[in-house]
Amino acid sequence: MSSLVTFGETMLRLSPAAGNRIETATQLDFRTAGAESNVAIAASNLGCEATWASKLPNSPLGRRVTREIRSHDVETSVTWADEGRQGTYYIEKGGEPRGTNVIYDRADAAIRTATPDELTDGIDLAATDAVYTSGITPALSEQLTETTAAVLQRSRDAGATTVFDLNYRAKLWSAAAARARCTSLLETVDIAVIAARDARTVLERTGSDEAIARDISSAYDPAIVVLTQGDEGAIAVDTDGTLHDQRAFPAETTDPIGTGDAFVGGFLAHYLENGDVSGALEYGSATAALKRTLEGDLAVLTPEEVEAVIDDPDGGITR
Repeated sequence: MSSLVTFGETMLRLSPAAGNRIETATQLDFRTAGAESNVAIAASNLGCEATWASKLPNSPLGRRVTREIRSHDVETSVTWADEGRQGTYYIEKGGEPRGTNVIYDRADAAIRTATPDELTDGIDLAATDAVYTSGITPALSEQLTETTAAVLQRSRDAGATTVFDLNYRAKLWSAAAARARCTSLLETVDIAVIAARDARTVLERTGSDEAIARDISSAYDPAIVVLTQGDEGAIAVDTDGTLHDQRAFPAETTDPIGTGDAFVGGFLAHYLENGDVSGALEYGSATAALKRTLEGDLAVLTPEEVEAVIDDPDGGITR
């Protein structure tokens, strides 16, 4: 069984029923959500041995986060802090033209002060196949920028495959700030995952998606560049310069939040076990399609369901 370690912040997600406003809501749905734990949960559900590392406040809210993550067979490696808050976010789901709005409340979260030792003590990086984080982690503080770089380098030195998803969030920092902090991180990773829109906005790349993927491959020299394309699917360029192209699977969307994380979790679960880029793209795309049918951020699904989407993308009634 392949092993994956992810590190980063997981928040509490609070949301009124679809179509309602937070300022008038009388009830809120209460879940956990965070890119790195989302990836770990998706990969775990698909057969990977996953661990999530973080720093949380020693409080009922922090323990609520770890309890849910553990319920999906993900190991947690948490430094418990006496200071700092539990980050939260609120989501209002509305139809067009209002759309869906995310409101962050994560200032002074405990994770902002996490050091490399706090995130890696107790984890055997030499026995880990891959280590993953996203651009959300360095966006939270200068300390986390340094910590992210150090943990990725430690992981690479230990022989683990390092994976970084740019995962730009405009509400956390500007494109210029993201570019300044993330370009050096891209030079230390083996697999780079970047949304095509982020490649244009943050990395200032132009041209076709294929040209952008090849340009990023040449500039930062990762073993694999995965460029996600939203409803169109995803492409990847590997060390041999081979282009892999995967269409998106059709899905009726219940909740799109966490779709990208599900894609990465599915991609890594397949790639770490098989080393097949094309197969991993297909598996990640099918995982993402299934996630869109689920409420909340988490890809709670099975390998059999993913394989069924690949075999019969039109779905139907299971009897």
